[in-house]
Amino acid sequence: MAALTSTSELREMDDQGLETKLIEAKEELFNLRFQAATGQLDSYGRLKAVRREIARVYTIMRERELGITANDDEEGAA
Repeated sequence: MAALTSTSELREMDDQGLETKLIEAKEELFNLRFQAATGQLDSYGRLKAVRREIARVYTIMRERELGITANDDEEGAA
């Protein structure tokens, strides 16, 4: 079971690292779903956490694609 990665750690990764993290998270989600279907899953909260991590990775990848940085968000709020 992989540990969750913080958003700041994900932002520091390069594109290849994000792709790798995404693949690992998707594999873990598949395994968790399989365990849930067979009644072997102990922690259903882990499903939610892994889905959120996948969403974070997709969000950061999309931000890079659009050229959005965290600093842009802070300046827009001021």
